[in-house]
Amino acid sequence: MEAEMSLFSLVTRASILVQIVMLILLSASVLSWVIITMKYKILKVAKEEAARFEDQFWSGINLSELYQQVKRKNGEHRGISRIFEMGFSEYIRTHKNKTNANTEMMLASVQRSMKVAVAREEDTLDSHLSLLATIGSISPYIGLFGTVWGIMRSFIALGAVEHASLAMVAPGIAEALIATAMGLFAAIPAVIAYNRYAEKVDRLSSTYENFAEEFITILQRQSHTKDKALA
Repeated sequence: MEAEMSLFSLVTRASILVQIVMLILLSASVLSWVIITMKYKILKVAKEEAARFEDQFWSGINLSELYQQVKRKNGEHRGISRIFEMGFSEYIRTHKNKTNANTEMMLASVQRSMKVAVAREEDTLDSHLSLLATIGSISPYIGLFGTVWGIMRSFIALGAVEHASLAMVAPGIAEALIATAMGLFAAIPAVIAYNRYAEKVDRLSSTYENFAEEFITILQRQSHTKDKALA
């Protein structure tokens, strides 16, 4: 009886449809753990790079020198450093043709450039999170479908015999319940990871947006100072 009720035997003896459900849930679980691992590394690096760049930015370093350092990384930088590069490059480009009359237009152009950069970085941080949410939300229902189907088959088979016993339906019910267990196994880590990573993405997004606002304020102050000096 123990051999008959082993996990392996229950899976192999399950109906084709229940086995397909189990395979889908197993694939979803593997995919979710791949995403969880990948997003953990990406968000950890993004947080560390943001803290490192902000320390460097607020250390009093010359902005032109910092810009040259960022450019020398040849596109390997992301996050705040990328936002800074986009904003300062636009500032340099528009500043060459700047007059006292178009200072506000120049700053508006820089702000738009940084908004685009912030949006791109946020898209990068958000990537694959929706897939985690999908796995977390639908896996229990897929598992429940396999369970309902397996239990239905067991009771149909039970109705076809004259003398029914629990031993006859127990294996069928057990194999059906495995689908529910697999659905929960796939869903729970995905939901926990999604909620945790969504919070981290929100915090990083706020950091990016705050930096962009602070940076445009610094550029505005410098532009007005130069305008007064030229007046």
